[in-house]
Amino acid sequence: MIVVDKMSLYIGREASKLWKRICAETSTEIQLLAENWKYILGGLIFQYIHGLAARGVHYLHRPGPLLQDVGFFLLPELGPDKAYISETVFTFIFISFVLWTFHPFILKNKRIYTVLVWCRVLAFLVASQFLRIMTFYSTQLPGPNYHCREGSKLARLPRPDNMLEVLLINFPRGVLYGCGDLIFSSHMIFSLVFVRTYQKYGSNRLIKQLGWLVAVMQSCLIIASRKHYTVDIVVAWYTVNLVVFFVEKNLPEMPDRTTGMLSLLPLSMKDKDGNMKEENQKLLNGTTGDAPDRRQRTQINGKVMEDGHADGVLMNGA
Repeated sequence: MIVVDKMSLYIGREASKLWKRICAETSTEIQLLAENWKYILGGLIFQYIHGLAARGVHYLHRPGPLLQDVGFFLLPELGPDKAYISETVFTFIFISFVLWTFHPFILKNKRIYTVLVWCRVLAFLVASQFLRIMTFYSTQLPGPNYHCREGSKLARLPRPDNMLEVLLINFPRGVLYGCGDLIFSSHMIFSLVFVRTYQKYGSNRLIKQLGWLVAVMQSCLIIASRKHYTVDIVVAWYTVNLVVFFVEKNLPEMPDRTTGMLSLLPLSMKDKDGNMKEENQKLLNGTTGDAPDRRQRTQINGKVMEDGHADGVLMNGA
């Protein structure tokens, strides 16, 4: 009975701490969201634009013979009945990353702000997806996926009856059974952006190494499932990494919460402007934030003493 009471007391105390932590983190993230909601909304809108572009290129797709591909030669074909394997791996990567970005609401040890991480992730995704749209509209290759081959009813889309049919993009079937949006792989864009983000802001070295391993597995499974040509995967690997590298150089560094100043929010632009104006005003007035030092100083043998004490200086100059 005593053990049960102690356990109940412990659970109640920890639950109270967890609730307070969630409330405090929610308040912090709401403030950040109020400052950065335009970036989040813009990134989410572009996800729809990307889906709309992929739907549009399907109308231009023309099935044809499979192109010669090194990956198809090296990796055995999984077949349409095992195509779910690559989607399962991608789903695992996606859900794992999303859960990790929300860990500050629960765990004590935290390095990131959820809103700021997603601002960066969406910036990487938008830049990569913009290049992807430009690429697959430049040249349409015959799709290697089973539903994109000659004889499949899904290989060609009939002319749309109205604009609404195009705008609705037939989600989610239109996304799963798209054709023509090949170079470069959208699945690899998400996977590589997520892995690279955790590589920089994650804390577990083993998970970082596992993330890269899973990304390589995902690449091989996509090719083995004949969802993409090998060129689609290769281009994704170097394009996404270069995009993340260059975009990140132009973004402000995200504050690290492990420095011990967990309660402090990163300064907004208004705060920074206010601080700059305050510093400039002090300089114009000839004052600084430091209190004036009015201690008496005495000079002996060319050296200055404070408060009449000469630490380590001999009166005879020896």
